Amino acid sequence: MSPDPTPQASPAPPRATGGPAPARAALPHRTLGRSGLRVPEVALGLWQNFGVTDPFSTQREIVLHAVDRGVTHLDLANNYGPPGGAAEESLGRLLARELRPVRDELVVTTKAGYRMGPGPYGEGGSRKYLLSSLDASLRRLGLDHVDIFYSHRYDPSTPLEETIGALATAVRSGRARYAGISSYSARRTREALRVAADVGVELVVTQVSYSMLNRWIEAPDPHDEAGATVLDVAGDEGLGVVAFSPLAQGMLTDRYLHGVPDGSRAARGGPLRPAFLSEKNLDRVRHLDELARAHGRTLASTAIRWALRDERVTSVLLGASSTRQLDDNLAALDAPDLSPEELAAVDALPVDTGINIWASRSSDL
Repeated sequence: MSPDPTPQASPAPPRATGGPAPARAALPHRTLGRSGLRVPEVALGLWQNFGVTDPFSTQREIVLHAVDRGVTHLDLANNYGPPGGAAEESLGRLLARELRPVRDELVVTTKAGYRMGPGPYGEGGSRKYLLSSLDASLRRLGLDHVDIFYSHRYDPSTPLEETIGALATAVRSGRARYAGISSYSARRTREALRVAADVGVELVVTQVSYSMLNRWIEAPDPHDEAGATVLDVAGDEGLGVVAFSPLAQGMLTDRYLHGVPDGSRAARGGPLRPAFLSEKNLDRVRHLDELARAHGRTLASTAIRWALRDERVTSVLLGASSTRQLDDNLAALDAPDLSPEELAAVDALPVDTGINIWASRSSDL
């Protein structure tokens, strides 16, 4: 069964700040797989810009503005910061005060799987790590439950029965409303769904990196029994898809068209490695920018509309370093769908850009 792809307006978004009503209608929503949960087409990710090096006043402004604009899906992981846990602590401060009245109108999600602490219990897919991490996340957030708890990555050193069984415990105990997986290949997604059926928990969503420069979820998995893609499995099994990094960590914006600006992600170090900004990759980005401008769009708007073109994609997960950047990205939802000419031009570009930094640690396994 395929998820209902038809965007539908929801009631006016909750106002977190008590200020004037939002300037636009509520964001369009899509149903998350075969669940009954509807989420906005854009979610706010707190992966970057929500650590101790970022002013809390700016973090507060971004989150509250996002909620006022209807971005009610807030995505975290235990290791987001830096240091790990900092992003959850920041959101926890807001949930205890400004966001407390609208908590039940928010979808708060977190994950565990990547390195969070020292020793053998600081990462992986074991029951001990996943459930102790979830308990620590709830303490940082000041909540008794999250709306979705994810296995952040496939762990080849832990049986899937144990990893998915821990997600089942999280749901049955009330610490999570729903369970999901992240960065699992097509084969591992299919296996996880089988295990979930055996242990009696429903997986409702997979969170995957996806952009015009990183289309791995469209590629047939040579290890899958049917040679399916991640999108094939998600569509066939009614699994929602949340696409993260649809702007390729900023590459699909106008920031890097003419070099690496001071203060950018690439300049600060981190996941956007200077090697990704090769002349070959930048040539592709410049070509996409020219395509966008020729159709009266920004490059970022084109990238967002492109990622949402597939009905199997429920929402795109975007970061933000300012309210202005957030508003610019939300404007993409008001833009028309990409034309057949635009889609064909994107499809004509090579996509082996080598920027899928998660592949060797999960999605290729």
